[in-house]
Amino acid sequence: MGAAPWQIFQFCPRCGVARASALRHAAPFRCEACGFLYFFNPSVAVAALILRDDGKALFIRRAKDPAKGRLALVGGFVDAGESAEHALRREVREEVQLELDEVQFLSSHPNDYHYQGTTYPVVDFIFVARTLDHDRAAALDDVASFAWLDPHAIDLEDLAFPSMRDAVARFRVARATGSP
Repeated sequence: MGAAPWQIFQFCPRCGVARASALRHAAPFRCEACGFLYFFNPSVAVAALILRDDGKALFIRRAKDPAKGRLALVGGFVDAGESAEHALRREVREEVQLELDEVQFLSSHPNDYHYQGTTYPVVDFIFVARTLDHDRAAALDDVASFAWLDPHAIDLEDLAFPSMRDAVARFRVARATGSP
């Protein structure tokens, strides 16, 4: 896997003093020299099960690590100043060239995002969405390919992240029980 962000900070970003070795595995980061305090809060990411009228959902194959080549939902990280819904619409445009029509919250999940030797804590917000222009889908940024698949038939272990496996499982139960 990788080191947690609080394990990587060897020096204070404010004053440059070396971090005491006894504190290197503790969060938040505390500088004993200048009093600087930094909390390692999770990043926020969004993803969506984008549905067609026939019940199939859009799944992508990731073009880059982490989980290069694995099946995933369309999504990405929320930028500062963005709402989760705005970020989702932006990510869908950037990755598959679609505009979302309906967006409904499904669930949230903690996740670990392993990237370039660091493990970032993330909270994933998963939505169910629809698009009016599903025929315009194209594999763009960070997407190797895409396919419209039955979310009830895919093997959950084929999905790139545990949060997505949990979300698709929750979606299946909600649909089976008639829940929204």
